[in-house]
Amino acid sequence: AMGLAFVFALTGFMGYTLGPILNSYLALPNGGQIVMNAMGGTGAIFLALSGYALTTRKDFSFMGGFLMVGILVAFLAAIGAVFMEMPALSLAVSSMFILLMAGLILYETSNIIHGGETNYIMATVTLFVAIFNLFTSLLHLLGAMSNND
Repeated sequence: AMGLAFVFALTGFMGYTLGPILNSYLALPNGGQIVMNAMGGTGAIFLALSGYALTTRKDFSFMGGFLMVGILVAFLAAIGAVFMEMPALSLAVSSMFILLMAGLILYETSNIIHGGETNYIMATVTLFVAIFNLFTSLLHLLGAMSNND
């Protein structure tokens, strides 16, 4: 019961933080298109990768260590990009997160299929956070590419 309460609190908080982000992109001249492209891209990536893991039944558990280190490096680089105010590093971090979250979707879906993840709450949170990060990273990249300054 506490796990479910935690999931609702986390998803509510993430939705709360996503609102201002979406508003800032929607204020751009082609903001609606950027948001829809990021949403469509996120959905397509998730469906393709989960479908691949489900149909091939391949075991992606070997990716765990790489993903853990990669996410840590990307997180530290993101913090560095904020403090050093380097837009190029920020875009590189978004690109890293897109690749890492795609890998995390494969890894977690594979764990669910092969019984490596028995805690459905953790599986749900992991996939939700991966989808959230994938969406926001795509949003950042698409927003930067559409900037005509």
